[in-house]
Amino acid sequence: MKHLLILSMITTLFLSSGCKARPEATDLELQTVLTQLSDAFTRISPRVIRPAEGFLKYPYLIPAGFYQQMWDWDGFFMGTWFIEKGQPEYMKYWALNFLDGMNDNGYVAGCMTTEGPRVKRGTFFMKPFLSQGVLRASEALGDFEWVRPYYDRLCRVLTYRDAAQRDEDTGLYYWEMAFQSGADNNPALNYFADDSRSFLACDCSTMQLLEFRAQAAIARALGMSGEADVWSARADELTDAILHTLWCAEDQCFYNVDRETGDFYRRVSYSCFWPLYAGIAPEADGRAMIARYLLSERHMRSPHGLRSLSASDPDYNNKNIILPFSNWQGPIWIPALVVYAGGMLNYGFKEELRPIAVETARLLLKDLDTFDTMHENYHAETGEGLAPAPDYVDADGRFIGFISWNLCAESVLRSCQ
Repeated sequence: MKHLLILSMITTLFLSSGCKARPEATDLELQTVLTQLSDAFTRISPRVIRPAEGFLKYPYLIPAGFYQQMWDWDGFFMGTWFIEKGQPEYMKYWALNFLDGMNDNGYVAGCMTTEGPRVKRGTFFMKPFLSQGVLRASEALGDFEWVRPYYDRLCRVLTYRDAAQRDEDTGLYYWEMAFQSGADNNPALNYFADDSRSFLACDCSTMQLLEFRAQAAIARALGMSGEADVWSARADELTDAILHTLWCAEDQCFYNVDRETGDFYRRVSYSCFWPLYAGIAPEADGRAMIARYLLSERHMRSPHGLRSLSASDPDYNNKNIILPFSNWQGPIWIPALVVYAGGMLNYGFKEELRPIAVETARLLLKDLDTFDTMHENYHAETGEGLAPAPDYVDADGRFIGFISWNLCAESVLRSCQ
């Protein structure tokens, strides 16, 4: 009876929050789009692979197009796609190149080039994905022994982040500036240089939680049960801190929190949904947040997928920006879709995810048919490809485009089967 009451409450919330019933994606539609996207990605995927060169001792993955360097979360998401294609070595190479580039303190740059690490702004630029990448590669390879010589380095990276980006009062993690988060101009963070605030961050804290879980699994696989227990305890503590500090029961939403004032920063952005991706919210809370915001046309649901910022936010826009920021203030992004999809699957919204995944995949297929490549993001209201601009072409006049983590749209489609 209790579950029926909760379901009734969520259904009422769903209908009253601007959510409209949409046609479900049929099995045939889903399979057709999936087959087309998979074939196209298999054909273009060699463009993101570069042979070992210079500072990078192992083959490395690049986003392609505008970006010819090896990046942290781009490589992690691409590595995940290659694992699903039976090529886990690329995730292993990604991890090894970053581990070789760390300094004695545990600092790792978020971007590696053939000339060496590219040092960016702030104390710690790499996002928390390294232990997760090592775990995924090892599981797929069926081999953890390659990690043993690097285990202490992984620990140093985690310890360094504690020193650089952990808030002592709450135990949560923060970015020093929005640029570090990868969502460069996220209005839920401080994205202008003269904004000295910092925020206890839903995304940074959850990414680090997933790192602790991964490190515990790595330690256990290496026979280090005591170490595994320590990292598992850290994950549990961080889970409790996220739920206690970042969950706003009144708004049924996870928010970033101003470190100085302790106030919720009530901006509904893609980054608010990371705790749902990790599955740490109680079922009723997670389902309520998804229904109220993710599936609402007043917030994240658009005609072509899911926005990166609520349409009700005063800063919502779909401008074509690639420099100095890539635009996370409304446009559709595939890594955001991955986060949303993980949350929706965790909380029982698989049927609602299917049409979203198909709609978004069709944006990519249209690009692939027209340009033989893709855009970095898409206009949430029209589906138009945004950055890079149409006049960004190579010497032969061909559109430069973008590949990178867009490959993960295939993974989202497969999860809907």
